[in-house]
Amino acid sequence: MDAVITDPVFYLAAVPAVILVGLAKGGLGGAMGFLGVPLMALVISPVQAAAILLPILVVMDIVSLWSWRGYFNRQVLAIMLPGALVGIALGWLTAALVTADAVRLILGLVTILFVLRWLMQKFARSEGSASPRTGLGLLWGAVSGFTSFVAHAGGPPYQVYTLPLRMEPKIFVGTSVIFFAVVNAVKLVPYFALGQFSTVNLATSAALLPLAPLATLSDAFVVKRMRAEIFYLLTYATVLIVAIKLVWDGAAAFG
Repeated sequence: MDAVITDPVFYLAAVPAVILVGLAKGGLGGAMGFLGVPLMALVISPVQAAAILLPILVVMDIVSLWSWRGYFNRQVLAIMLPGALVGIALGWLTAALVTADAVRLILGLVTILFVLRWLMQKFARSEGSASPRTGLGLLWGAVSGFTSFVAHAGGPPYQVYTLPLRMEPKIFVGTSVIFFAVVNAVKLVPYFALGQFSTVNLATSAALLPLAPLATLSDAFVVKRMRAEIFYLLTYATVLIVAIKLVWDGAAAFG
C-alpha cells in the first residue's frame, strides 16, 4: 500500500484546490476556498478529500492568524462561535445519517437566494449596514459549523450573517480568520474519532501543504490594499460561484 496518493490525476485537481483554499485564507478568494473539497471530489471521495484538506486548513489558519492579527470584531465572534460549536457537534452525531451531497444542495440554494437578495438591494439602492443580532448569529453560526464539518463548506452561511454587517474589509477578513481557525481546530477531534486521519491521508496532506502558506501570505498583502467596494463585489461574486457549484454537485447526486 502506498504511503501517499501517487495518482497524477489526483494532483491535477488537488494542487488547484489547495491554492484556492490558500487564496481564500488570505482574504481575496472569499468563497473560493470552499471549492476545494468539490474540486478534489472529482477524483476521490468527498470524505477523503475533506480529511486530506483539514490538516492543511489548520496550518493555514496559523499563518492567517499571524497575517491578520489585531483585526477582528469581538461581538460577531462572541455571537457566532457558540452556534458553530453546536453545529460541529450535530455534524459529528449525524455523520452516518446526512450525506454531504444533500448538504451541498441545500446550502447552495440558500446561498443563491442570499446573493439575489443582495443584488436586489443594490439595484434598489437600499444596501446598508445591518446590526449584529444574537439569534440570527447563533443560527448561522450553527449552520456554518455543521456544513464546515461535513464538507468544509462553512463559508457561505458565515457570510450570510456577516456580509450584511458591512464591516471594514480588514475587520471582516480578520474576524472570519479567527472564526474558522477555531472551527477547524475543534473539528480535529471528531475527525480523528471517526478514523479519517489515515497514514495515506496525512502523508498526502503533508505533500500538498507547502503550496498553501505562499498563497495565503500573497493574498493577504493584496486585500489589505483593496478598496471596500471592490472587495465586497469580488466576495459576492465568488460566493455565487461556489453556490452554483454546490447546487450542481448536490443535484447530480440525486439525478
